[in-house]
This record gives sequence, structure tokens and C-alpha cells, in this order.
Amino acid sequence: MRRVVVTGIGVVAPNGVGRTSFWENCVNGVSGIGPIRSFDASKHPIRIAGEIHDFDPSPLVPTDVRKQLKLMARAAKFGLGAAALAVSDSGLNLPAENPERLGVAMGTGVVPVDLGELAPMLARSCDEQGFDATKLPNPGGGGLFPLWLLKHLPNMTAAHVSLAFNCQGPNTTLVTACVAGTQAVGEGFRMIARDEADVVLAGGADSRIDPLMLLAYTALGTLSKGERPASESSRPFDRLRDGFVISEGAAVLVLEEYERAKARGAEIFAEVMGFGSSFDAYSVTKPDPDGRGGARAIKLALNEAGVNADDIGYINAHGTSTRLNDQMETAAVKRVFGDHSKRVKLSSIKSMIGHSIGAAGAIEAAALALSLRNRVLPPTINLTHPDPACDLDYVPNSAQDGRPRVGLSTSFGFGGQNGALVMQAA
Repeated sequence: MRRVVVTGIGVVAPNGVGRTSFWENCVNGVSGIGPIRSFDASKHPIRIAGEIHDFDPSPLVPTDVRKQLKLMARAAKFGLGAAALAVSDSGLNLPAENPERLGVAMGTGVVPVDLGELAPMLARSCDEQGFDATKLPNPGGGGLFPLWLLKHLPNMTAAHVSLAFNCQGPNTTLVTACVAGTQAVGEGFRMIARDEADVVLAGGADSRIDPLMLLAYTALGTLSKGERPASESSRPFDRLRDGFVISEGAAVLVLEEYERAKARGAEIFAEVMGFGSSFDAYSVTKPDPDGRGGARAIKLALNEAGVNADDIGYINAHGTSTRLNDQMETAAVKRVFGDHSKRVKLSSIKSMIGHSIGAAGAIEAAALALSLRNRVLPPTINLTHPDPACDLDYVPNSAQDGRPRVGLSTSFGFGGQNGALVMQAA
């Protein structure tokens, strides 16, 4: 197994675009959650989110790629922008690389469909006899854009990233709910470890800030009602939480084989050591309250990394700000770490950026690498009334200096998906 390191980080998050802005705001406890601006939410039951405002990937991507932006859904634009930021951050000259040794692994999720765009076309194509495809408007006459479908295929983010940077090696898309970004980084790590690629652009991108999607999450009873100031609504591990805050964004990590990264003098943020994945087989919507599935994923990651539980000094927690998840994650950590769980530090950056579902694990993997590199642990803000069932050290409200040699990032998703990544300081 070859060693794999992180040599570039690109982030598009509600509280900062670019590695430096994102990290500074995380360390300083700056929230990116606010009123929804992408649609009129004044009469919607959910009026807050972690939105990306005024993001244009055009200046970041190669000139010949810009014309493809019209084919991209919102999440794909975030993903492509994050990939471009990561490549620039890495110092790699990708055109000079062997394209067959460049891979892509991206996590994502549901791509919202604009029903308002389709409704009038369907209406004009239906009569008392039913649907008549010949009555669909011509493409040149206000009809359906011929390539409309390409905006809504989950693999399009990975496809556009590969096209933009001529990555002809292994390419995969993970659609595993809230674990997708973590799994994508884990799969990218293994592509290099197994000698299937030398460089992999690995991460996640997602966007679900859409009226219908928000209603669906509201029906599930998972979202915060936003009855306090927006920046205070995401409250992982806090007794007064009332659900998670939906958000959007992307992160891409440039993963690279260690010896080649060292030979070219690359800045190494962290080394990826191990990845673990498991499934609860407990409930479609509820995690196993005893944390057994989550604990299995963590143990698998530790085993692959070749480290003991006591070696972990910091955990970038999934920490969604829901009672079921926060208490399950606490139980999983106790199950794995035993007495050491009282000494290990955990924190959730979802308190500042909300929950970006398929992108969340990738953004948190980026944050873990930056914590190890900069020796700073970002806080869990809004943790003012601790949940008695969540009794670990969650780095409340203010960042802390720390020198963890080895860190962990965890993700747990709908359906019972679990994932964990282990990284080591460079």
C-alpha cells in the first residue's frame, strides 16, 4: 500500500470560499448561516440556510471550460470551483501529468429539479387523450433544452471535473447521503494506495436549498425552524437544538502519492492513513442509538491506519445538531475510545456552516487536514446548554490550540451509512 498525502485543498463553503478564508472563519467561529436569498422564502416554513452567495467559477477554470457552465447544476459549479481551487493550491501542473494516472472521486446527492420550468411544457403536451410527445415545444421555440437532463445526473460533477483537468484515470461518484464526501475521499485514498492513480481529486459537492427539497426535509422533522437568530440555529450537542440547518457547498482535496509529492517539494497538509465504512441495518431514518455501526466504521479506519484509539487526539465530528445523531455519535465514540473518550477533543463545524449533505464529509476532511497542519481545533459554536447525554469535550464556542498527531473525521447518514477517515500530521 502506497502512502497518500493531501497537497491541495479547495473549499466553497457558506462561511468562506478558498482554503484561507474558510479556515480563518472556522477558527474564529464565524457562521455562514443566514436568511435564504436564492428564492422567496418569506412564506416558507424554512427561511434560513447555509447558502453560497454570488459564486462564479468562471475565473477559476480553464477558458475552454467556461462554456460548459450552462450545462451544470448548482452543485456541479461548486464542485468544479472547489477542484480548480484545490489544483491551484497544490502547485501541480496537470497538463504535464500523465492523464491516465489522474483520478476523480466525488460525493454528491439528489439534484433538485425545477418543476416550474417543466410544468408549462408538460401542460402544452397533454390533452384529454393523454401525453403527446410530438407536442413538446421545439428546442428553438422555448422548449426543453436538449441537454437539460445532464444537469440532473449525479455523476456530472465528477464528469465536469475530469473534463476540465483531463483526468482519464479512475472516476467514481458516491451517492451515500451524508457520508458521500467522506467516502469519496476514502475511495480516492485507496485508488492511490492500490497504485491505480498517482493523483486524485477527491471531495464532494451538494446543493439542496430548493423549496420542494426543504419541504421534504421539513416533513421528516429534521430541520431547525430558525426561531432564534440564524447564526445561532445550528447547535450540535446543545440541549436547545431543534434540528439541523440545510446548507450547500463543496470541497476537493488533491490526494497524491507521498514520494512524488515529496520529490516535487509540495506542501503537505496531512497524510491520509485509513478509511472505514459500515452500515447500521437498523432503520432508514434513525441511527442505531447505541452507535454500533458508527463504531465499526471508526474501528475499520483505525485498523487500516495501523493506529490505536488512544493515538487519536482530535475528532472532526459529524455533529448535525439533531438529538438522535448527536447522542448516537457520542455513544459511538465512547464505544470505540472507552476511557480515552474523556480526553479526546471533538468539534462540529456544522455549527458554523450547516449540513451540506453530500459535500459535508469532504468539507470536514479539509477541516481535519487543516487542523493537523495548523495545530488549531475549530470550535463548536452555540454550545451554551450542553445536552447531558453528550458529555464529551466538544471544544465549545472558542477554538483551542492543539497538537494532535493523529485525527479522525466521522460521517453518519440516512439509511444507516457510516464513514470515517484517519489522518496524520505531516
